[in-house]
Amino acid sequence: MLFVKRFIVVIKIFGLNGWHLFGFVVKCKHIMKKILTIATGGTIASRQDGSGLTPEMNIDEILARVSVSDFCEPHAVQLMNVDSTNMTPERWLKIADCIRENYDRYDGFIVLHGTDTMAYTAAALSYLVQNSPKPIVITGSQKPIDRDVTDAKTNLCDAFLYCCHKFAYGVQIVFDGKVIAGTRAKKTRSKSYNAFSSINYPYKAIIQDGKVISYTRSKPKKAPVFYDKLDTSVGLFKLIPAADPRILDEYFKLCDAVIIESFGTGGVPDGEEFGFYPVIDKWRKRGKIAVMCTQVVNEGSDMTVYKVGRSLKEKYGLLESYDMTPEAVVCKLMWILALTQKRGEVKRLFYKNVCQDVLYGEK
Repeated sequence: MLFVKRFIVVIKIFGLNGWHLFGFVVKCKHIMKKILTIATGGTIASRQDGSGLTPEMNIDEILARVSVSDFCEPHAVQLMNVDSTNMTPERWLKIADCIRENYDRYDGFIVLHGTDTMAYTAAALSYLVQNSPKPIVITGSQKPIDRDVTDAKTNLCDAFLYCCHKFAYGVQIVFDGKVIAGTRAKKTRSKSYNAFSSINYPYKAIIQDGKVISYTRSKPKKAPVFYDKLDTSVGLFKLIPAADPRILDEYFKLCDAVIIESFGTGGVPDGEEFGFYPVIDKWRKRGKIAVMCTQVVNEGSDMTVYKVGRSLKEKYGLLESYDMTPEAVVCKLMWILALTQKRGEVKRLFYKNVCQDVLYGEK
């Protein structure tokens, strides 16, 4: 909502022919965007209690440590207060529902979140709230906000600054002065302040000296699309040398979709002695979805490069993540499976570009 202060000066001048009205309208606009901060816990809200850092600070305590009221109107809600290790798809839906319920009342949203699963939550919200012309910013910190030395205050102020920027939109992570698309973020450092990287995609903006330098000059004009379901029957099998195909078989028993995180450009051991092909073939015939992705962080997969990948894809029609992050693949499959179980439709939606999650691959 915009708060507009208008001062109207009306000067009446008496003339020979009577009253002549000259209206001079001087408009002094002070635009204040309303930003809703949704607190979920994480390091930013943590205190040391003797057994390790635990989220204990409430949102009022956190916001009291930053000054943003000179350029926006901050509001807040304490939705939960958990270590992000305990974040779940059910809690993702709760966050998305909070945004949906308040969408028309605020100009932007900030989700305070722990860093360990922040990339998963950012990806999940990217699929649950699509095409949003309003910014939905996720941030947190590597150090609690009550520490003398902390990145929390800078990250939180940057989140407010970006939320108020005219080109801000959609789900983004704001961290260490960088704005990262929600489907492209990955935590690449466990302790340093520059904890997150944008994978196979440029930063959307940077924030320096209190200014937002945006690399995008457009935003969606349509109404946002909200989704309220996720199917959590998704598993991720990490391939290692000497991996046992019986473990992969158990994954398929438990899950409707299994992501195989392979080496290099993608593939699995192809000799009969390894036993992976029969497992994949058996469950494919039973309607299960297999997706190949790579353990390599940058540049993505390409199963056509080596025989161990090409033969697998040609025989069994595995889906391939290409340049998508594993976090995005997990959340995208949860979103898709909640919509359909039909293989053709799953494939179409998987390769559909949603929130800049995939740039190349199959059409």
